[in-house]
This record gives sequence, C-alpha cells and structure tokens, in this order.
Amino acid sequence: MSALLAVVGLVALALSLALPVIVKPLLRRLGVIDIPNDRSSHTTLVIRGMGVAVAAAILAGLALSLATGLVAVDRSLILIIFLMVGAASALGWIEDFRGLSVRVRLAVQLLIGAAGTAALATTIDESSYWWLPVGAIAVATYINAANFMDGINGISGMHGVVVGAFYAWAGLLSDQMWLIVAGLVVAAAFAGFLPWNLGRGFVFLGDVGSYLLGASIAAIAVTGLLAGVYLEYLLSPVLIYLADTFSTFLRRARRGERLSAAHRQHVYQRLTDAGLTHAQVAVLVSVLSMLTGGAGFVLATAPAPLAVSVSLFAAAVVALYLSSPRIVRAVRGAVGRRTAVRG
Repeated sequence: MSALLAVVGLVALALSLALPVIVKPLLRRLGVIDIPNDRSSHTTLVIRGMGVAVAAAILAGLALSLATGLVAVDRSLILIIFLMVGAASALGWIEDFRGLSVRVRLAVQLLIGAAGTAALATTIDESSYWWLPVGAIAVATYINAANFMDGINGISGMHGVVVGAFYAWAGLLSDQMWLIVAGLVVAAAFAGFLPWNLGRGFVFLGDVGSYLLGASIAAIAVTGLLAGVYLEYLLSPVLIYLADTFSTFLRRARRGERLSAAHRQHVYQRLTDAGLTHAQVAVLVSVLSMLTGGAGFVLATAPAPLAVSVSLFAAAVVALYLSSPRIVRAVRGAVGRRTAVRG
C-alpha cells in the first residue's frame, strides 16, 4: 500500500514537472498572458494558465489512486473531489481564456460547492443536507482567497505543498486513506510547479491554477469535515491565507473602496512593497502557515490548559503576520539609518 501511495505521489510530481514543456508554448500561441495592472507585483508580460498542467497532474494522481485500488474504501469521496476540482479548474480556464463576469464566476463557484456537498451528504453516513450552504460558501470563499493571494512568485505553489502535506498528515492521524491520497497528490503537484514559477522565464498559474488550488483545499476540507476529521486539522493550515483575505476585505470596505477594483493592499503585497523579495514573502507566509498548522494539530487533542496556550500562540502568529509590513519597514528603516551614520 505504501508503495502504491508513493507511485501516486511521484506521478503527480512528475507530470507537474514535465507537462509545462508542452503546455508553455501552447499558452504562448493562444495568447494566454498576464498583463500587469494595479494589483500586479510584476512589470512585464508573463505567460499565465500553467495551472492547466498542475490540474492535469492532480486529476491524474487522483484517478490513478482509484484505478489501482489504493482507495479501496471511500472511493466515492475521491471521485467527488476529482469532479469538484475538475469543474473549478475548467471555470478558471474559461476566465483565463475568455473572461467571465464576477456574478457568473461566483454563481458557478457556489454551484460547484453546493453540488459537491450534496454528493458528499448523500455518500457519507449520518451527514445532513443542512451542510449545503456551508459547503457552497466554503468552496467559493477559498477559491477567491487563493485567487486574491496568487500575486507573487512561489506563494501559491508553496501554499499547495504546505496545506497538502498537512492534510496528508491529518489523513494519517485520522486513519482515512482518501485524505492521505488527496493531500499527497496536491502537495506533490504544486511542488512540481514551483521550479517553473521560481526559475528564470517564470510562468503563472493563472485563474485556472488559483481556482484549482482553492477548490482542491476547500473540497478536501469540506469532505474531511463531513467525514469526521477534526476541524482544527482542516482549518489551521489555511489561517494565514484567510486572515490576509478577510482583513484586506474589511479594510477596503471601511474605506468605501470598490471591492472589485484591482489593488495592492494584501499583507503579502505590502511586504513586497516594504522591500522583501517574492521568495522571501512566499517563504514567510509558508512558515507562518506551518506554525498555525502545527498549533492546530496540537490543539485538536490537547487538554484544556494546553489548548488555551496553543490557541494564544496561533493567534499571535496571525497577528504577527498582519503586522509584518509595518515591522519590516521599521527594521529596514533602522538598518538604513545605521548604515547612513556609519557611512
């Protein structure tokens, strides 16, 4: 069984590494490029839509787990995740290639979440259809969170690796093979994308890739919730992404800004404006996500006194992230003043 699991992970990794060789020239020929705007952290035209390759890798990995019998029990759960991820990726591809209105995108995202949750409620014993609105909102919310956060090189790929690894670990602790497989496949596929996103001549995931990332994580989380996995296992690795998204949304709403307009007010964007590189910010977000993820895994089964301490630690990590642009500016300013005095 462990050998099959390794094969599935390696297939997802290998496809994600290799497919861009074929996909990149096709995207260039189709004119699927990213034009810098007020939200962008790059200044030149870049090929986007490479999420097509990552989507193919994830779907192939999930399909292989079904074909080989790796997921002997709960096959339907992997199939539902497969369909939700495929539908969201297709929606993102249409947005990349032709464009869609905000209303249409949101309606389809909610539909994917509702249909997937309905299928899960039908499949999982003792589940209720009352979960439909929760599942619909969760899927739409995280697709958009992943899309908003996909603005610098490395951040989405690293997020997929971190969250996928935590979900695979959650599956191991929960003794749920479907969760181990789904988490491993997501982590492996996004790991394969990183060299293309961080190397010379880099490419972007595009909407197809950010929708894929958000839908993969949300579909696994909703499935896990209905399957009885601890909420702390599912929520803690994504706290940093959610905190950045919602704090930015609230800040802009308070200012009366048009929420659909492009902007550069996310914490990760302000960190690059403060002078950090894309890689430095992506690593910071990933490390802090690992800290909140680790805290959540302890919190799930911790006795009351430890649970309070761990909860405070996770809150402190989130607060540190939200304050990090101000901290970085202060530190860089102090270093600059010292350098000027010495000079």
